[in-house]
Amino acid sequence: MPQTAAAVRPVIIVGITGASGACYGVGLLRRLRELGAYTHLVVTPAGVLNAHHELGLDRSALEALADEHHAIADVGACIASGSHPAHAMVVAPCSMKSLAAIAHGFGDNLLTRAADVTLKERRRLVLMVRETPFNLAHLRNMTAVTEMGGVIFPPLPAFYHQPQSIDEMVADTVERVIEMLGVSSSAPQRWQGL
Repeated sequence: MPQTAAAVRPVIIVGITGASGACYGVGLLRRLRELGAYTHLVVTPAGVLNAHHELGLDRSALEALADEHHAIADVGACIASGSHPAHAMVVAPCSMKSLAAIAHGFGDNLLTRAADVTLKERRRLVLMVRETPFNLAHLRNMTAVTEMGGVIFPPLPAFYHQPQSIDEMVADTVERVIEMLGVSSSAPQRWQGL
């Protein structure tokens, strides 16, 4: 996507895996569109199943939320190369399987390859890991990703602003992640002190 220097839109890669919490990936895609970011989407087969189960969305509905979408097996896609000018990547939600693959550089599909590229190019990678409780392998994999420069961001809601619905909690978390991705127009609720 050619852009002039004066009109650079943030380019964000969004991955969705089969962990519970498809609302985060969908919420990110919708909000990033509102903020004018250009999005690339890659979804695992389990991510499609989970989005259908949790939100009633099929693959085509998910793909319609992004500017570009890529098949999970398409390791020749533009986002598989560090020469592609993406600013950041988020995996929302991120399963423990995808976390393990990313932590060990096992780019066996486009999602994990794009994450590996994001790390090697020293770009922001945010993993919204979804599991509880964590076992030692999960914790070690999160440590490995953190040591490589990635951000582990479990979608834990804040309650100090007294959210009135699940949608409010999801929206606030989405805003915090967008800020973490470097999209300057995000608007998370700020703690104002007591």
